[in-house]
Amino acid sequence: MSVTRRHLLAAGAGAAAVAAGVQQGASAADLPTLGTYDVVVIGSGAAGMTAALTAAKQGLTAVVLEKAPTFGGSAARSGAGIWIPNNPVVLAAGVPDTPAKAAAYLAAVVGPDVPASRRQAFLAHGPAMISFVMANSPLRFRWMEGYSDYYPELTGGLPNGRSIEPDQLDGNLLGAELARLNPPYLEVPAGLVVFSADYKWLALSAVNAKGAAVAAECLARGTRAAVLGQKPLTMGQSLAAGLRKGLLDANVPVRLNTPLTELYVENGTVAGAVTPGGLYRARRGVIVGSGGFEHNAAMRARYQRQPIGTEWTVGAKENTGDGIRAGQQAGGALALMDDAWWGPAIPLPGDPYFCLAERTLPGGLLVNAAGRRFVNEAAPYSDVVHTMYDRNPTDPDIPSWLIVDQNYRNRYLFKDIAPTFVFPDDWYSSGAAHKAWTLDALAGSIGVPAAALRATVDRFNSLALKGDDTDFGRGDSAYDHYYTDPAILPNSCLAPLWLPPYYALKIVPGDLGTKGGLVTDARARVLRPDGSVIPGLYAAGNASAAVMGHSYAGAGSTIGPAMTFGYVAARDIAGVL
Repeated sequence: MSVTRRHLLAAGAGAAAVAAGVQQGASAADLPTLGTYDVVVIGSGAAGMTAALTAAKQGLTAVVLEKAPTFGGSAARSGAGIWIPNNPVVLAAGVPDTPAKAAAYLAAVVGPDVPASRRQAFLAHGPAMISFVMANSPLRFRWMEGYSDYYPELTGGLPNGRSIEPDQLDGNLLGAELARLNPPYLEVPAGLVVFSADYKWLALSAVNAKGAAVAAECLARGTRAAVLGQKPLTMGQSLAAGLRKGLLDANVPVRLNTPLTELYVENGTVAGAVTPGGLYRARRGVIVGSGGFEHNAAMRARYQRQPIGTEWTVGAKENTGDGIRAGQQAGGALALMDDAWWGPAIPLPGDPYFCLAERTLPGGLLVNAAGRRFVNEAAPYSDVVHTMYDRNPTDPDIPSWLIVDQNYRNRYLFKDIAPTFVFPDDWYSSGAAHKAWTLDALAGSIGVPAAALRATVDRFNSLALKGDDTDFGRGDSAYDHYYTDPAILPNSCLAPLWLPPYYALKIVPGDLGTKGGLVTDARARVLRPDGSVIPGLYAAGNASAAVMGHSYAGAGSTIGPAMTFGYVAARDIAGVL
C-alpha cells in the first residue's frame, strides 16, 4: 500500500504516542485479566468471525470481543455478496474463471495503490477460505449469475460475474443466540425468502414474466420454511448466523458489549486488548476486525471531503474507528482514509436508502444543481459518488436529484414501494422526495433552473429513443444492464420521461462503510509508516486499508477480502500460512 506524505504525518502523530501507548499498556497490566487466549479478535463481523473460526480450527484458543449488543456488524446488515475469483462455488457452476484472468482483472481495476503481493495473497487464499468456511460451518453459497463484474470490459473481467452469496440458513440452528443477531439494513417482507440476486427481478415483477416468477418463488420458499417450522435467513443474516454457528460449535466465545479501548503492548509486541472491564491477553496475536469509522463525525471531517457526515451511511452504528485509532496509537500507518465504499443514497427519514436499481432502471436520470446530467447513472455506485465529489467544488452535484416520471413509477418497485403505490408522506415532508405535474414546477420545488431541467430531459429523451447515450455512455458496459428492463429496446438502460406527474428524489454520497484504515501486508500484519511489522498485530476488513484501493471490482468486494484476510491473519498466527 502506498503511503502518502499526509498519511505519514498522520501516522507520525500516532507514532509519537507509541511510548505513551506502551505506558498505557503498562498500566493496563494492572487491570484485571478477563481471559488469556492465543488469539484475541476485535469485532464480530465477517472478518472477525472468519478469523476466530480459522484460529480455532488450527488448534488455537480464541475470543471475539464485540462492542455492540449484537453480533454480525455491517456484514449482518448487508446483501452479503462475496467477490472471490476462482472460488469453488463459481467453478462448480461452470464460470470460466482462471487465476490468470483474475490477476489481470484485479491489477487493472486496482492499479498502483495496492502492492501486487497483497492482491496476489487475496486471490491465492480466497478460494481456500470459502472451502474452509463451508467445511467448518453450516454456510453454503450460490453463484449470483449475471451480476457482472463492475468493469467487465477490462482484461479478465467477466460479464456474467463471479460473485457469490450465502444460501438459505435456518436460524433455529442458533437457538437463543439468534436473538443477538444484528438486524438487516432492509427487512425482507414477512412470508418471503429473498436472495440478493432476486432483487434485480423483483424490481420488474409487475412488467416481466421472470420477475413475476421470481416473486412467486420467493413466496414459495417462505411457505416451505413456515411449513417446516424454520426461521429462514438469507443475505447478511445468513452469513453472520452461519459464521456464529461455526464459532458455537468450535467453542469460541463472543463477548458482546465489550468495546476495545486500547491495545495492550508488552515489550514492543501487541499482547492483548484493553476493554472497560479489564484486559484480554493474547499469547500469539490480536486481529482487528472492528470495521470502519463511518459513524465517527470527527474522523470523517478530518480525513474525507466535504460535505460529509454520519447520517448518510448504512454501516453498523457502532463503527466509530476504535480499532483503527488503537492500531494507529500502537504505531500503525494509515491509508485510503479519504475513501469509502460509496454509493448514491436517498436521505429518507430515519435511515438513508442505498440506491442500486432505482438509478439504473430506464426512465430516470440524475441531474445536479444546474439541472444538468453529469454522470452515467448506471455506472458502478462508487464511481458515481467519486464523480459527485470530484465535480462538486466547481459544478455542485451534492445533492443531486434522481428524476423519474409516472410511467417509471407504474412499472418498477422503488425501495419497498410497489409500482403505482404512493411514496410515504414523510418522504415529501423531509425534502427527500418532490412531486409536480410539470418539469418547470418540479425544478422550482428542488431549486434548479427550469429551462435547464427541461432541456436536459428533452436531450435525454432523444438519446433514449435512439438507444445511444452519446453524452455519458449509459448502456455501453455489460454492468450497466444488470438492474434494467429487458423489455425496453433498443437499450434496456434508457427510456424517455413523458408521463406526468414527475418525481425528484434527493441523492447524497452514501456508503456501505469507510475503506481506509491500518496498512497491512500480504500476511495481514499491520505495518508502521516505515514498512516494518508491528509484532502481534493484524487487521482485516474495514479496519484495514482496502485491497481494492480506490476502486471496486465487483459485488462483494468488501466482504470477500474481509473474510479472506481474517483467514490469512489467523493462519499466519498459527504458522500454517
